[in-house]
Amino acid sequence: MTSQSLSDTELATQPAAYWTGLAYEALIAFTRARQAELGFTQPGYWLLRHLSRHDLSADGRGMTVPELQQAMSDYLRPEDDLAAEAEDLLRRGWLTLDDGRLWITPAGDEARAGLKRHAPAIRDRIHQGIDDADYVTTLKVLRQMIANTGGSAG
Repeated sequence: MTSQSLSDTELATQPAAYWTGLAYEALIAFTRARQAELGFTQPGYWLLRHLSRHDLSADGRGMTVPELQQAMSDYLRPEDDLAAEAEDLLRRGWLTLDDGRLWITPAGDEARAGLKRHAPAIRDRIHQGIDDADYVTTLKVLRQMIANTGGSAG
């Protein structure tokens, strides 16, 4: 089933959960593949971001892996292994470990800033052929569907 083969009338009867599920999986796979091509992972970037002085949750005391898992619980995927990601970042010299708490190093903060610079190009590719007004309308519709079903649209 593709949207190109369906009329607007047929599309109007399609289950939103089916299409949002497909979109979610495709967007995550695309984003993570682009990041892997650039030598990093999405969960690795999230670790750096949460430990950075630019993130209010870091609060200057470092964080344990369980604290990081809790801080990221809204968007971590089941296959994301933060302990393994932290080990990789420790090997790269982007994190240090002291008394069970992870800390970002200056090299890690520099890497975080460098990785962040790739986000606009990834976003641009995902948004290719979609004008901002259509994108905003789509998000408003999704947020309303979430509200209609008792969910929280953050």
